[in-house]
Amino acid sequence: MKIKEVITILDEFAPLGYAEAFDNTGLLVGDPEANLTGILVTLDTLEAVVDQAIEKNCNLIVSFHPIIFKGLKKLTGATYVERVVQKAIKNDIHIFAIHTALDNCFEGVNAQICNTLGLINKKILIPQKETIKKLITYAPLEMVETIKEALFNAGGGTIGNYDECSFTSEGLGSFKGNELSNPVQGTKGIRESTKEGMIAITFAKHEQKNIISALHKAHPYEEVAYELTSLENKNQHIGMGMIAELEKPMTEDAFLMYLKEKMNTACIRHSNKRNKLIKKVAVLGGSGSFAISNAIAQGADIYVTADLKYHDFYTAENKILLADIGHYESEQYTKELLHTFLTNKFTNFAVVLSQINTNPISYF
Repeated sequence: MKIKEVITILDEFAPLGYAEAFDNTGLLVGDPEANLTGILVTLDTLEAVVDQAIEKNCNLIVSFHPIIFKGLKKLTGATYVERVVQKAIKNDIHIFAIHTALDNCFEGVNAQICNTLGLINKKILIPQKETIKKLITYAPLEMVETIKEALFNAGGGTIGNYDECSFTSEGLGSFKGNELSNPVQGTKGIRESTKEGMIAITFAKHEQKNIISALHKAHPYEEVAYELTSLENKNQHIGMGMIAELEKPMTEDAFLMYLKEKMNTACIRHSNKRNKLIKKVAVLGGSGSFAISNAIAQGADIYVTADLKYHDFYTAENKILLADIGHYESEQYTKELLHTFLTNKFTNFAVVLSQINTNPISYF
């Protein structure tokens, strides 16, 4: 098995096309054509993690955070980033980062927090825009069902919890081929009219290449006419953060204690208590100050995230309880999520879960 095969499976789980524009995801160090010996899963790629990969004969590190985030202009070993990259290259260790692609995945980082807290009725907090595409094409009536089947098999026609969704209608199409054409119906140089079916389907943005390929393979026409548009409809399965509910309401003190225990954090920084029960919980792993207004707008009683600054706590304005549990703490269970997924997919290769604590913050 090659490195690229693991990347393909990861991209199906959390498509890199949904990573945020500022991010740096994918294969950061290495060769996708190299043969795989084993996989080491980690939250961060540090020197000690590369050493562990060497020791465990794992030549692919699947990391949540990207070790290379900003551009590298030199490799002198002066920084921890440069030393990691140097050591990885010297030892033929490949590094793949998934980061915000997994943040935006419905079963990703934030679902893991919700599951750890026993929350139910999960929904995306901030649906990502323009992730739903629409295809309209035209075909001879006798080919409509064949083409629809090909598009469904390629991932088209999926809307939320429904598959094989489409709309068709009949109409009259016209065309005239030039001297270089080879029409399936009619004669070149003469305008022809024929009954056609219009097929309309929606599909997830990351499936576009497969959809267009399937359309061309199934369609009988020499020139396939089709329209592609990006929809403004909210995609409830792709986006940042989640909002969910406790099965039974809890007091603020009780929930904060519960949160501290379940998320294994030594400290929770929070805004002023509101003396109200906690039922609806918004979560966003990592730095989440940008989503405070979204959590308020959706009626969350508490927003669990990390990296809140001093003035961020003022924005609660007695409308919500803000809880900062720490960056590492909010994402710590992500590597277990990736390890479980990869273990189920690759039973013939070692998938090692790194036990190295990469949290750079200590509490006194």
